[in-house]
Amino acid sequence: MSTPDEVPELVSRALHQSLVTGWLQTTRNETGRLLATLAAGRRGTVAEAGTGSGAGVAWLRSGAWADTHVVCVERDAERATRARETLEGSDIEVLDGGCDTLRSRAPFSLLYMNRRTAEHVDRDLAWELVEASGIVVIDDFEPSSEWPPREFCGAVDTLRQSWLTDERFASTEVAVAPDLAVVLAVRR
Repeated sequence: MSTPDEVPELVSRALHQSLVTGWLQTTRNETGRLLATLAAGRRGTVAEAGTGSGAGVAWLRSGAWADTHVVCVERDAERATRARETLEGSDIEVLDGGCDTLRSRAPFSLLYMNRRTAEHVDRDLAWELVEASGIVVIDDFEPSSEWPPREFCGAVDTLRQSWLTDERFASTEVAVAPDLAVVLAVRR
């Protein structure tokens, strides 16, 4: 590992909440450290779509400047309420709803979502939500060393392929762990 093991307190709370509630589809620390690093270089507003337990947005907050507005949205009302409770005391705004709900807080300098959320978010909407030179981060991909990119089962990963070939974005895949990759897409 090339980074310290430490996890910010707010992230620890969100990860604990994830375990307590059985929500095991949370942001891994490898992705979280990347999110914190990217957020440190952004100004304005950063966001997470599909916050789940709140770990991803907590990582964003841990790296963002103090004056950066941090917002997240969760479609499942019960998870949104739990995330709001977990993130209490931080200045993270937790919204109920889907990605369309984020329009009222856009544009974003950084937008993060996992693969499951990205499967339901039209790239046109994502493009609208981020400012020029804004970054979209999508995680939960298995690293692929071939083209077109493949899933673990060998099938073509059409979601990843569509993001990597959308000419409105300059995109690349980055492995953050031996079994985990993210797509970084910068709006042109």
